[in-house]
Amino acid sequence: MPGAAVAGLAPAAASSPTRFVEVGGRRLAYRSTGKGKPIVLAHRFRGVLGLWDPKFIDALAAQGFQVVTFDHSGFGLSTGEKSYNPAALVKDTKDLIDALGLKDVVIGGWSFGAIVAQIYVAMFGASVTHAVLIAGTPPVPLVKPGDQRFYDLAMQDKATLEQYTGMFFDPDDAASRAASKASFDRIFSASNPRSPDIPAVWAVAQTPRTPPNPVFPSNEVLTALKHTDVPMLHLNGDRDLSFPVENWYALNGQFPTLSLITYPRAGHAAHFQYPDMAAAHIAAFIRDTKKA
Repeated sequence: MPGAAVAGLAPAAASSPTRFVEVGGRRLAYRSTGKGKPIVLAHRFRGVLGLWDPKFIDALAAQGFQVVTFDHSGFGLSTGEKSYNPAALVKDTKDLIDALGLKDVVIGGWSFGAIVAQIYVAMFGASVTHAVLIAGTPPVPLVKPGDQRFYDLAMQDKATLEQYTGMFFDPDDAASRAASKASFDRIFSASNPRSPDIPAVWAVAQTPRTPPNPVFPSNEVLTALKHTDVPMLHLNGDRDLSFPVENWYALNGQFPTLSLITYPRAGHAAHFQYPDMAAAHIAAFIRDTKKA
């Protein structure tokens, strides 16, 4: 189970080399940081390798995890056909896990990646021990849809600190703004290599330009999560413009294995605002919960 990482066994996130695996006629790019129980993280909308905050990845590795991040097919450094079809993204995730020979995996994801993780649990729950959903949206009609401001910011091509803060933090809170700048500087530092960006024009054409409700309608996934034995943790900020956390509160009692943690004065990237705390909460959840 997760414990203290042994120094020197694996590179830190910013120096983890990009590796490749050939599977299913395409090449998937991935990075592995840390040693221990594997946790595989699916990325957000327009997310590629290097756009995870290295401090969060290192904090997870320090808790005794092997943290695997990757580029989906056709994105970043991966080859193949690019798509935001959830079925294709789930297939990428499954193919990568199988190709790397990972067992007893924690499946996780941020934002759109949390949708991928939920579908993964519904389809392949027997092969995972836990699910970690970060700022996700559930497969039901929403009690609180997203905010148009998030969608407007997501259409911008090049990342700026103002855009980053508005999308992922709380721009009205001084501490959150400071955390945003620190996270932005870590991610966009020259020492943190990133895959090529996903073009905004293409990405925006694949998604709604106004907040949909529901974002992720799936009776099949909903039914599966109501009956799963996989322990699930959802982490989010209380001021998320994209996927408001209130939609998870509304499911209280419906998902028998779901734990919720909400961070104050934080937005869609609360795990980047509180990287050490989020990693500690994830580790405690995995250590202290098991399949029913």
